[in-house]
Amino acid sequence: MKSVQRHEQIPRDPNDDFAAETIAARQAFVLERTSVELEHVGSFSFETSRLPGNIEHFIGVAQVPIGLAGPLLVDGEYAHGEFLVPLATTEGTLVASYNRGMKLLREAGGITTTIIDDRMQRAPVFVFASAREARTFGAWLREHFEEIAAVAGTTTRSGRLIDIEQFSASRMIFTRFNYTTGDAAGQNMTGKATASACEWIQSQYAGIVDFFLESNVATDKKASQVNMLHTRGKRVVAEVTLPARLVEQQMRVPPAQLFHARMVSNLGGFMSGVNNNGNHSANGIAALFIATGQDAANVAESSAAYAYAELTVEGDYYYSITIPSLIVATHGGGTGLATQRECLEMLGCYGAGKVLKLTEIVAATVLCGELSLGSAVVAGEWVTAHELLGRNRG
Repeated sequence: MKSVQRHEQIPRDPNDDFAAETIAARQAFVLERTSVELEHVGSFSFETSRLPGNIEHFIGVAQVPIGLAGPLLVDGEYAHGEFLVPLATTEGTLVASYNRGMKLLREAGGITTTIIDDRMQRAPVFVFASAREARTFGAWLREHFEEIAAVAGTTTRSGRLIDIEQFSASRMIFTRFNYTTGDAAGQNMTGKATASACEWIQSQYAGIVDFFLESNVATDKKASQVNMLHTRGKRVVAEVTLPARLVEQQMRVPPAQLFHARMVSNLGGFMSGVNNNGNHSANGIAALFIATGQDAANVAESSAAYAYAELTVEGDYYYSITIPSLIVATHGGGTGLATQRECLEMLGCYGAGKVLKLTEIVAATVLCGELSLGSAVVAGEWVTAHELLGRNRG
């Protein structure tokens, strides 16, 4: 008879799992099991009492270098003036590239930003015995929206149910419960509110055969066409018109050549089946997310973007980036942790009433990176810049 190997559990304390001795016990557990002493991982400067709700089985930190780009000049509805932008990354040339784009757009008079929409959702599905019964339920759902919204509203002080979209298939009604969520990203908030609303719906409506709180139509932490068309998080546009003289002076390429490259890139993206036609929006968004305590997995949705360019009759270069599913927060989640809070404070974006300001700063930063990389590729400087700044020779 084979002996069963006993696996020792990771140390934890149900009463205070963030106490110094509990953390030390887990670090010792790692040392015993792997012979790795957590000299750097185990070094941090903040109070661990702030961590509950952010992490489990805490052993230390991953230190990501933060670089500074800017000043970024923004002419937005919520973000006005110049901002120093912290970017957390291990990719050489990234900060330099965004900084170059910020210099160009600052000299052009800054970036105009506009927030178009703001909604976060949970997407329950209701299953019926037949398509006709599903259709009847869809009509009932529309008729009772105000009551459903009132029930959802009892679970949150800052969230509000604004509408319920319906998508029918077979004998099912797929829905998207859309909320405003204040300064929080809102995934947990919308989940709780929708669960409460759906409990009420099931108590009031007979004939529901089956129900799931999430049907995947919200496409949480996945890029999707439905979010690009219908918005998840914030829908924001950043735009600029660059004088031809300035483009040639700063980027060493004529606007006509940039525009031609943009058209070629659009075709290449279409052939490849990409979900957006930008250059590298994920770079700036990920770096800002890590620095400011956003949920890094939301880069999957947030980095989807629509790039658009025109040559004006004067020969100048109009360029815009539309981000249809940007998920950011200035309250809750990881935003209150020590280093993340400092980075948000650096932008003037920590706390209540600041999320739309942060939205515009992120969009403006993305625009700078798109123009900088696009220009580097056309000017033949992309590889040389990475050779100079992006090779870790250590």
